[in-house]
Amino acid sequence: MMPTLAYQPQTNINAKTTPRRTDGLSRIFAAAVVNRQFCQMLLQDPYAALQRGYLGETFVLSEEEMDAIVSIRADSLSDFARQLNSALSQ
Repeated sequence: MMPTLAYQPQTNINAKTTPRRTDGLSRIFAAAVVNRQFCQMLLQDPYAALQRGYLGETFVLSEEEMDAIVSIRADSLSDFARQLNSALSQ
């Protein structure tokens, strides 16, 4: 027997209207994982990598994310991720 759906209590959910923090960051890391050239550019010159984008796609980032990314100097993608996580956690 299926329960009736006649009464369903209303629940208000407060959703933020700002974009998810990880959207642009996820795209950057996905591009770096699948494309060695983009990864090397991200490690050597993060600002240029963000300005150039990947396959014609630009990355939507907050000012805080952009500032953190361009300040990073890393030798590997895992080090880059570690530094970025540390910078954005503060």
